[in-house]
Amino acid sequence: MSDETPQHAVAVIGGATAGAEAAALLAGAGITVVVFEQNPRPYGKIEDGLPRWHTKLRRKEYDTINAKLTRPGVHYVPLTKVGRDVDLRELVAEWGFSAVVLAHGAWRDRPLAIEGVDRFVGKGLVYQNDFIHWFNHSVERGYAGQHYDVPDGAIVVGGGLASIDVVKVLQLEAVRLVLAEQGIDEDMHRLEVAGIPAVLDEHGLSWERLGLEGATLYYRRRIEDMPLADMPAEADEERRRKVQFTRRRILEKAMAKYCFAVQPLRLPVALLSDGDRLTGLRFQHMRVEQGAAMPVEGRCEDVPAPLVVSSIGSVPEPMAGVAQRGLLYDYLDPELGRLDGYDSVFSTGNVVTGKGNIIASRRHSVQVTSHVIRDFLGVRNGSGHGHDLVEHVRGQAPLAADRVSALLSRVRARQDAVGFGGDYAAWLEQVTPPDMV
Repeated sequence: MSDETPQHAVAVIGGATAGAEAAALLAGAGITVVVFEQNPRPYGKIEDGLPRWHTKLRRKEYDTINAKLTRPGVHYVPLTKVGRDVDLRELVAEWGFSAVVLAHGAWRDRPLAIEGVDRFVGKGLVYQNDFIHWFNHSVERGYAGQHYDVPDGAIVVGGGLASIDVVKVLQLEAVRLVLAEQGIDEDMHRLEVAGIPAVLDEHGLSWERLGLEGATLYYRRRIEDMPLADMPAEADEERRRKVQFTRRRILEKAMAKYCFAVQPLRLPVALLSDGDRLTGLRFQHMRVEQGAAMPVEGRCEDVPAPLVVSSIGSVPEPMAGVAQRGLLYDYLDPELGRLDGYDSVFSTGNVVTGKGNIIASRRHSVQVTSHVIRDFLGVRNGSGHGHDLVEHVRGQAPLAADRVSALLSRVRARQDAVGFGGDYAAWLEQVTPPDMV
C-alpha cells in the first residue's frame, strides 16, 4: 500500500488484553491503529488486578500484548486517558478516526450498597482494585502508593474468583508476617503454591498453633451459586448440578489450602463504626427460593472486623459524553458496545462484559473487532500477510492520505508530550521498575 492510498485509521482505547487483540486484528487488515493507554505500561488488570503469584501467566500475557502492540501499523500513545487527557467527543469528531474501539476496562469498584459506606474508605474499608494494586506493587522499592495493613480476622464481601484472590492475599500475608515474628522467612510464592498447611507442617507448625482467626468471605447466596465456574445459559438440570458441584469443590479446595472461612447467605445491610472508623458490618441472613435471594425476617448478625474488603465486582469509570444506566454505560447494542450519539464507537472486553476473565475479554474483542473490520469499515481479505491483499468492498469510505497524515501528526505530538519517543521496547525499559515482580 503506497503512502497515497486511502486507508482507515482506528483509535483503540486501552492497550491490555481486549485492546491489544483489537489492535492486532485491525493492523492485520491493513488499518492504521492508534492505541491510547492511560498508564505507562499497557497491561491493565494483568498487571494491577491479577495477583503477583501468577508469575508465569502474567509474563505470558505481557509477551502476548507486546507482540500485538508492536505490529506494523500500530502506534502506541501511553499516559493518555480518554476523559482526562483527551475528550471522547473530540476524539470521534475532530481527530478524524474511521472508528473508535473502547477497550479501557472496568477500573471502578462496584460500591457496597450501604448508605455512607464510602466515608470509611481507608478507615477500615478497602475496595478490591486498590487492595490488589497495593499487593502487586508494594514490594517495589519505588512504590509510593497507598499502604494497607493486613490484620487477622478481616472480612471480605464477595463471592467470585476475584474475592477468593482477595482472601488468599489476606491469608498469605498474615501467615507470612506471623512466621517472620518467629524468625522464619517464608516466601509468598511457596505459600501460595504448596498451601498454608503444607508449609507450616515443614516448620513443625499448624494453622491451629499459629493462633490466627483467619479471614472470612461473606456471600449473599449459596455456595453452589458462587460464580467460580461458568453456568451455560442453556444448561439442563444435570449440567446445572455438575457446575454447582464444581463450584463447591473449587471453594472447598481453596478453603483447605488457605485456611479461610466462608459464610454464605449473608447480605451486608448496615455499618458498624467507632467514630470515623469502620469496625464491621451487620449482615442480613438470606435464603434462596426459586433462584431468588430473599431475606430471612428478623435474622441479622453483627460481625466486628478490623478490616472490610469489598470485592463485589468492577464497573467502568464514568466518562464525559457517555450516558450511563445505573453504574454501567447505557449501550444501545450491548453485544457490540454501541453508544447513543456515536455511530463510529464500539466497545469491547471488560468495559462491556463486566468479566475480568482473560479468555472472555479476548474472545469478545475478536467478535467486536471483526464486526468493525468487515461490516462497519467494509474491509475484506485482510490476512495480515500483506496490505496488498486488503480490499475495501463496502462500508465507511477510507480516509484520504492527507487526513491520515494529519491524524498521525497529532498522534506524534501527544507522544512527544508524554515523553514517548516511538520505540516501544525502549519505553518499557524506561518505565518498568527494575524490581517489578
